[in-house]
Amino acid sequence: MPDGGDPHPAAVRVERRRVRVWFGDHVVADYRAEAELAERYAAAMSRRFAGLRVTSDPVPDHDPGPERKLPGERLWEVAPK
Repeated sequence: MPDGGDPHPAAVRVERRRVRVWFGDHVVADYRAEAELAERYAAAMSRRFAGLRVTSDPVPDHDPGPERKLPGERLWEVAPK
């Protein structure tokens, strides 16, 4: 950056991760998102499915894949009854 300012927003690379929940050799949940949301999802799934393996891997730049928002019914958006 010759002017010493911030980089152009399009030039900033956002880390994306793929979180999977495994039942043996079978994937029972697959989620891709920016790193912060993916790690929140991984932590929530680890608590919910304590006996299953949860992996979080970087998504390669050449694999755009679908991104989904975290499901609201599984987070803190739901008010207690």
